[in-house]
Amino acid sequence: MQKLNWDDFRVAHIVAKAGSLAKAAALLQCNHTTVLRHINRLEEALNVKLFIRHQRGYKLTDAGVIMSEVLPEIDSQFLSLEDKLQSIQQDFSGKIRITTVTSYSALLAPALQAFRRKYPKVRVELLATDEVIPAQSGAVHVALRAGPKPQDPDIIVRHVASITMAYYASQSYVDEFGLPNDASQMNEHQWLMPDKSKHHIPFINEVIKRLCNDSVVYSSNQFLDIQSAVLCGMGIGPVSELEASKHKHLVKLNSSDLFATDFVGSLWYTYHKDLKDNAKVKALYEFFLNHTRHLSA
Repeated sequence: MQKLNWDDFRVAHIVAKAGSLAKAAALLQCNHTTVLRHINRLEEALNVKLFIRHQRGYKLTDAGVIMSEVLPEIDSQFLSLEDKLQSIQQDFSGKIRITTVTSYSALLAPALQAFRRKYPKVRVELLATDEVIPAQSGAVHVALRAGPKPQDPDIIVRHVASITMAYYASQSYVDEFGLPNDASQMNEHQWLMPDKSKHHIPFINEVIKRLCNDSVVYSSNQFLDIQSAVLCGMGIGPVSELEASKHKHLVKLNSSDLFATDFVGSLWYTYHKDLKDNAKVKALYEFFLNHTRHLSA
């Protein structure tokens, strides 16, 4: 048997998830010929076919299915080993992998820029997703989570900032349609609301349960999309007060007669307890704390 190469396994796993060489190449930021070379070399070394090639992409063989099921755990173990070895060294170099919700990822740029200026040998990898990535997976070093304080016993949780949201409409919308004065008028207006993935948030649910389907004229799984639609004058929707303060043409809906008070959410900095002595993880928290104070203003 030829010598196996871990990079070949890693590329094969990405092809399995992507379903085609072209998509895998885009994710890996290389050309599809390089991806194909990894696949061919791995199959030759194993003397096993992992993929069935067809016009619509790459389909896993039975052996490929086994590989795809086992590799994530092995990859996680490698990442965990890398983290532990780097934690022992305690120097400011190598990678730090961060995940946060999509709506907040752009807010972190100033903190990351300042962090990189002080520690130029550290490479930052940011994964913006609304999915919670378990700390024990080893896929990321730290996470910035929004919402209630995480309760996982295996992670360390530190508060970063409080973020207030309220319902707004543009002045152009108000000039044409006005604003609801009481709950009975809510369905006379056009609402821009997050989709079902956000309906568990009390601040959203309290409004959704009062609206008929026809009143919600626009929905998205991202708060940033809702915000853009509000700014364009499409209707009434949730916007952070920090963002609203930048746009003088936005008018805040007086919610006291319609539903409960404005939503105040929290942003939490979390990491696995095994990384409690990691110098990069501890230092990055201070940068996030210092560069997100304005969010709580």
